[in-house]
Amino acid sequence: MPSALTVEQNKKLVREFFDALNEVRIGDLGDYLAADVVDHNKIIHGEPDEPGAAFAAIETQLTALAPYRARVDALIAEGDSVVARITQTGVSSGSHPRMPSPTGRGFENEAIFVFTLTHGRISEIRGVSDRLGLFLQLGWDWPTAD
Repeated sequence: MPSALTVEQNKKLVREFFDALNEVRIGDLGDYLAADVVDHNKIIHGEPDEPGAAFAAIETQLTALAPYRARVDALIAEGDSVVARITQTGVSSGSHPRMPSPTGRGFENEAIFVFTLTHGRISEIRGVSDRLGLFLQLGWDWPTAD
């Protein structure tokens, strides 16, 4: 395993992770995410935080919200943590098992992600975004607990 990265290297890795998302380079996610990464950021409340589940979840979300783009507006780092403030855009264009039916409508909202990096890979993801704005822009009903 490579040793811990510097703060600037951590920021670079997170920026490159967003570049991979923007370019839909699913096969490259392992260059940025640890195999057992835990993703606490869910579009729909209740999705599991299982180690490694982020790979499939990211691919599904990129497909469901294509064309998805994340513009990195700011990166702040300290130690093994990087905070990214982004503006994300996309279109409700594909199916997702935890999202309402596609509407063909677009969205733009802000989000803040906190990434924890371990051994040169993102090991944990936490995110907060404007979910209400997302649902309103896409014309979705607010989710209810099942």
